[in-house]
Amino acid sequence: MRWKLVSTLIACAFMIAFGTGITNPSSVMAQDKGLESLKETGVAFRSVARKISPAVVFIKSESEVKQPAAGGIPFPYDSPSGDDFLQRFFGAPYQHRPGKPHGKRREVGQGSGFLISPDGYILTNNHVVGDSDRVSVQLLDGREYRAEIIGTDPGSDLAVIKVDESDLPFLQLGDSEKLEVGDWVLAVGNPFGLSHTLTAGIVSAKGRSGIGLNDYEDFIQTDAAINPGNSGGPLVNLDGEVVGINSAIFSRSGGYMGIGFAIPVNMAKNVRDQLIEHGEVRRGRLGVYIQDLTPDLSESFGLKNTQGVLVSQVVEDSPAENAGLKSGDVIVQIDGDPVDDASALRNRVSLTAPGTQVSLSIIRDGEAKQVKVVLAALDSDKVDQPDKTAEVADSGLTMRQLTPALAQQLGYEGEEGVLVAGVEPGSIAERAGIKRGSLILEINQQQVSTVDEARRVLRDSAGKAQLLLVKIGEATQYVVLKPE
Repeated sequence: MRWKLVSTLIACAFMIAFGTGITNPSSVMAQDKGLESLKETGVAFRSVARKISPAVVFIKSESEVKQPAAGGIPFPYDSPSGDDFLQRFFGAPYQHRPGKPHGKRREVGQGSGFLISPDGYILTNNHVVGDSDRVSVQLLDGREYRAEIIGTDPGSDLAVIKVDESDLPFLQLGDSEKLEVGDWVLAVGNPFGLSHTLTAGIVSAKGRSGIGLNDYEDFIQTDAAINPGNSGGPLVNLDGEVVGINSAIFSRSGGYMGIGFAIPVNMAKNVRDQLIEHGEVRRGRLGVYIQDLTPDLSESFGLKNTQGVLVSQVVEDSPAENAGLKSGDVIVQIDGDPVDDASALRNRVSLTAPGTQVSLSIIRDGEAKQVKVVLAALDSDKVDQPDKTAEVADSGLTMRQLTPALAQQLGYEGEEGVLVAGVEPGSIAERAGIKRGSLILEINQQQVSTVDEARRVLRDSAGKAQLLLVKIGEATQYVVLKPE
């Protein structure tokens, strides 16, 4: 009996070693379920690709530009620098070699877009077609059309173009508010000219703002692989509905590094309607300078949390002043919807038509109040601005937006620049002689007028010597921030 048991065990071990016998049934079932789940995911991706690809278009834009002083032979480049930067997907702009005279040349760019109606309306990015003299599109089946630019909106980086055709395939627009972090999304476009490329990823984050790409930002962040040429293409959910318009990436090399940004489709819907109806976007204006609430500010104003937006200044003869808003008011709701931060309020007001009455729920001196405001029309000189501050750790600078009130107080009326709100002791900024209250006019010979611009230029040249043009009172001088 003992020898029979031993021989049986030896046989079992032999069969296990050579994979011909005993296997854990539960393990097999788990593997089968895992494979089936992967297959189902693949089938879902395949189904979405078949559904949406016919409505995605390849866009080629052409414009005539003057040769720079250097003149010469054009050659494409992949990236302007090896430093961190936010790379647009316009295609391949050109640099020039010296030795040739002035003249004009045709610049060709490429991008993506997608049909939003059977009669040929196409949604894309402003930076794909905005300055173009000629735009053409190509469909998946090879058909090519000349496209007309219906309207562009640089503030949101959106544009609508149209081809003269009917019965075209088009995509349904979804609801970007329903997106959750972790949801599957697919990106379709023409990266590096490779037509109708599909990539998959997840929603990495929502509500990204303060990046410095557009005037109005509320980006969806995704890790779906997108590259130069994807701009203007759709970001879709697993139902094949458009939830975003791919717009930019964060990259060291100019290529995919896992961080892409898409404009939420709910913002795009409003812009699309106005561009088709008016050829432009007509934005509302409240007339305030606003800033996000920090825990310290919230405590100072006797608030229980940081939900809401602090009014730092009310513009003279503005809708806000006419309605009785005051500095120190905290706006917590607009038309009953919560206000989370300054960018969200600014986006909401900007997408509301001039002449519309909105109801603001505010907190003033610890008491809740309701204020009715009739929005005016926004113009370029009267933009509702978040009162932003930003710290740049490497330089030791804290910068703040220059408001009209601060300009008047500090003697910088009529100037454009970024105010130095603080200088860290012992920092390279302090050693360079920069003082609190200085006005930064230029960084690396680039004019800066917003905190976002200044922060971006400093970040792009991090680790290198940085040339600043700084004004203190009536005196203007150049200073160099040199890293240790």
